[in-house]
Amino acid sequence: MRGPQGGGRGPGGGRGPGGGQGRGPQGGRPGGPPGQRRDRGPEGGRPPRPPREGGERRPPRSFEERRERGPRPPREGGERRPPFRGDRRGPAPARREAYDFANKVLEGKARLSPPPPLPPLAPPPPGAKLADVNEIRSRIEKLVAGGEGLARYEGVPIFVPRSAPGDLVRARIVERKPDYGRAEIVEILEPGPDRRPDPVPELSRASICDLQHLDDETQTRLKVQAVRETLEHLAHIKIPEDVEILKGEPWGYRLRTQVHAAADPETGGMRVGYHARGTNDLVPVTRCPLLVPELEALLRELPAHLSPGAPPRIDLAVGDHGAVTVSPVIEGLPHGEVSTQVGDFTYSYDARCFFQGHRGLLPRLVEVTVGPWTGGAAVDLYSGVGLFSLPLSRLYEKVTAVESDPVSSRYARLNVRRNHAANVEVVGQVVESWVRKMPEGLDRVIVDPPRGGLSRDVRNALMDHPPRRLTYVSCHPAALARDLKTLQKAFRIESFVLIDLFPQTGHMEVLVQLAREEGAQTGTD
Repeated sequence: MRGPQGGGRGPGGGRGPGGGQGRGPQGGRPGGPPGQRRDRGPEGGRPPRPPREGGERRPPRSFEERRERGPRPPREGGERRPPFRGDRRGPAPARREAYDFANKVLEGKARLSPPPPLPPLAPPPPGAKLADVNEIRSRIEKLVAGGEGLARYEGVPIFVPRSAPGDLVRARIVERKPDYGRAEIVEILEPGPDRRPDPVPELSRASICDLQHLDDETQTRLKVQAVRETLEHLAHIKIPEDVEILKGEPWGYRLRTQVHAAADPETGGMRVGYHARGTNDLVPVTRCPLLVPELEALLRELPAHLSPGAPPRIDLAVGDHGAVTVSPVIEGLPHGEVSTQVGDFTYSYDARCFFQGHRGLLPRLVEVTVGPWTGGAAVDLYSGVGLFSLPLSRLYEKVTAVESDPVSSRYARLNVRRNHAANVEVVGQVVESWVRKMPEGLDRVIVDPPRGGLSRDVRNALMDHPPRRLTYVSCHPAALARDLKTLQKAFRIESFVLIDLFPQTGHMEVLVQLAREEGAQTGTD
């Protein structure tokens, strides 16, 4: 209803005085008799229009009436209304000028100036040459950072995994980018001088063993060369020729691994292995000589403990004295804490935690990273379970370990307590959040970030509050080059150490020691 007494619009019907919901002073518009316009009357200053006879509206004229009436008579003087009026669409003079110019163009008295020429089309990117190419025949020039071989097709770089320098290969293009492409080997037409048969053929398709086709000494040499070229090309930083290179056993070294499980469609049982390179296809394995013997034995017996519906991803880790651990929990297999002795400290962790993977290189890695320097306050960013934090506690008065993973930070606190390192504080917080309040005047900062390197927030914090000494442990040379390019504005590079923590793969750790430049440029990048 629109009024207390019904749904009309007359008096008492909803919108007149006393009519309920309306817009007038008493809940409705000013009312009046039917047929009267509400904006006319004594209040509007004009007398109301008298109603037509009978109160009906005049019907519209028909077509015949309008035709008999004819066109409107011309205006006084015989002139038509000008096409431009001063009260519409902006200033009249500008419109008149445009109108006059248009008339002159139509009459041939003026000419339109030609439009400016379009800019030339940009040349197609180099990768466009690969648009209709499915296979190439090319020779591998060298290995690049990450372990892939570099070939070229009409000048376009093509990255080929599992290749060796000097190989002449027939390769299929599997990925096309504006500046480069990726390919996989179809046939090796001529093997390079450093190629050897795969020691573990069942791992040839898995990315865990990308460089097993190269001699062990050759792997290290080529990876060092690739790191040098990456830093020089991206950051214009030259690594000294006499740089220290750490390497250990090429097989049987890994303390940790992650395997995948899936049902076997033929037997109905379970298979365990690694994903094929670049896919989620499972490559089942019963052995992996990269692992320490305790883990390799566990790998062989793992399928017997799995049933359909088992976790698709399983983490394995080993400690001292043959202790192994599995995550998530699998009935019949050990789960929980293991410990490893490194130098004077014992570290506890489980399969979920990050821990450096080369058993034989752990003591030397800690030694060259921590070094002999001493001071008041030190910070270990991305500290994990405290691998570097505990040795720092012997050299600095106070150490802050920052780790975002809750499981790793819990083990870090446990390791601090068990090793009686009372001057170490463990902060379970995202590094990017903690550095916003990083204190001034730090004597030492160690960073061991993931593959992506330092985020912009962390780089800016180190530039705004540069410590006296910065140690950078990197597992990705390109990310390291990007970060050093910024950090060199406030720090001086003192030394490099290259560490082959992952033989048979393309990965190479790079350790950089930097010292603060007094009076150097600081601020955000």
